[in-house]
Amino acid sequence: MSLVLDVARIAAAINILLLGGLIAIWVRTYREIRAPMTLGSIAFAIFLLAENAVALYFYFNAPAGMPALAVEVMAVLQVLEAVGIAALSYVTWK
Repeated sequence: MSLVLDVARIAAAINILLLGGLIAIWVRTYREIRAPMTLGSIAFAIFLLAENAVALYFYFNAPAGMPALAVEVMAVLQVLEAVGIAALSYVTWK
């Protein structure tokens, strides 16, 4: 279970870094064009960043008796989220 928890921690940390980069890009873009869609993207990314920060905190302070299945499902969700955010980051940076 420790390896699965490590995977979840790494995925959450990657998500936080990617979201920080996206927020920086979108803030710069919003200052230039003032598009409501960009402002909405910033708000969405901030909430997603907060979710990942809470998840990362939880992964480092997880209770010892957590069911293995719950940890595995959380890790899979974090990895899928990382793939999605990476794709969004790639498209945004292009």
